[in-house]
Amino acid sequence: MADDDFGPLTSANGYKASSSAKKTAAEMAEMDAADESLKKWKESLGIKVGGGAGKLSFLFSKHDLRIIGKSVNTSDPRNVVLLSIAMESSGRPDVVIPLDSPAAIENLSSQVMTIKEGVEYRLKVKFRVNHDVVSGLRYLHVVKRSGLKVDKADEMLGSYGPSVDVYEKKFPLEEAPSGLIARGHYNVKSRFIDDDQHIHLEWSWSFDIKKEWD
Repeated sequence: MADDDFGPLTSANGYKASSSAKKTAAEMAEMDAADESLKKWKESLGIKVGGGAGKLSFLFSKHDLRIIGKSVNTSDPRNVVLLSIAMESSGRPDVVIPLDSPAAIENLSSQVMTIKEGVEYRLKVKFRVNHDVVSGLRYLHVVKRSGLKVDKADEMLGSYGPSVDVYEKKFPLEEAPSGLIARGHYNVKSRFIDDDQHIHLEWSWSFDIKKEWD
């Protein structure tokens, strides 16, 4: 698929922040510290000022992290780490596609997801934020059949701060096409991108629409 498959990308409200305006989590914690509403919004992103002026802490202490077996992976240079994308359909186990390593991405070339015609399903994604706030994270995909574009998606995930927790975002329900003409093989190009136009992950995968589940 060509690089322009996704078309021109803009932020959700048409505003494109300059790279010089980008703030770290620590800088954001110190901004407008006296504004209570902004403080609550920052804490919803996992950003908190505590223990004296200028000290940044996350909502869990290091001791708490050891107890619950989670940690913000500061040794991983990636800020946003996409862990998996999955297809959810009522009455069926989730079909999960791991995305957390180059090997997992490479394995997708030999895997084909099956979707039964006419069923309702949704995609959902799990991801982690390691270092700084990510603004306007979006999931895009373009679907092609026999080289022709037949569908596209542009889903806003939102803005997130560094956290020990894994974030999960569920997309709206969709209905798979049905009928003899709809059955067949489809190729997909997917991308996770933010308002700074930073592409966090891009990969290709495929699915078949069939009369029945495999």
